[in-house]
Amino acid sequence: MHLVETQPIVYRNNLYRFESVRKRYPGNTTSKPYFRFVDVASQQATPAFAEGHDLGCALVADERMWVFGTPGWGANKVQQFWSDDLKTWHSSEALSIEGWELFNTSVCRAGDRYVMAFEVGAPANVAGQRFTARFAESRDLKQWTVLPEEAVYTKERYSACPTIRFVDKWFYLIYLEATGDYEFNPCIARSRDLRHWHRSKVNPIMRFGEEDKRVYNAGLNANQRDEIKNAVNRNNSDLDLCEYDGRVLINYSWGDQAGHEFLACAEYDGTLQQFFEACFKD
Repeated sequence: MHLVETQPIVYRNNLYRFESVRKRYPGNTTSKPYFRFVDVASQQATPAFAEGHDLGCALVADERMWVFGTPGWGANKVQQFWSDDLKTWHSSEALSIEGWELFNTSVCRAGDRYVMAFEVGAPANVAGQRFTARFAESRDLKQWTVLPEEAVYTKERYSACPTIRFVDKWFYLIYLEATGDYEFNPCIARSRDLRHWHRSKVNPIMRFGEEDKRVYNAGLNANQRDEIKNAVNRNNSDLDLCEYDGRVLINYSWGDQAGHEFLACAEYDGTLQQFFEACFKD
């Protein structure tokens, strides 16, 4: 409960849940946001790191875990962290863009480079219809270059919470779209070059509903179950995913998009490539 930005990720054959723990999370006694990983099988958490950082994402590259996040909502920087054991972390600055407000990030490998999608909320001439995904690239995960203005998705509508993957020469971008009724559902688009995008005809790929409230955590008490039952739900956001044991595992947040959020999971019976291609069948 009350977790939003999470990500399923496989590291050295073990399934973890990366958690971006907000400062108001009930289990957070530090009064500051931080990152951590939770071993899904044992439910054991790694030591917290990246104190003061929000809106994180994770990537495994050559047996090393990388994490990216901002030093606060709307900061003009993205910080990167890396570790070989999930205990000792090193960090450096990935992006610093004067005058820009940055939020969620997502990073994937794309051939011989890495691509970061990062959410921009301001200035208006960059973000357009707030929020918008811009992109950066790196050869070594340390030195990043923001791609030109035409590499964007999209200034025409609300498109928040980017999750980017590169599969079979396509970039797939899952993002959150809003409607005029203050409702939020995830959609997907794809591109060969990060400039020319094709939206899926099946959008949205998920819709919020009562099934989000199904309780799978046996450890929740009666009060927590009542809170879930009575919660306002108009949102499926912050979707992230990975392939594990022949399935696509999906984490997402549901709630009122106003501070009352809950973590949920979904599955797709197939590979990541099959999942993405199914979204674009004629």
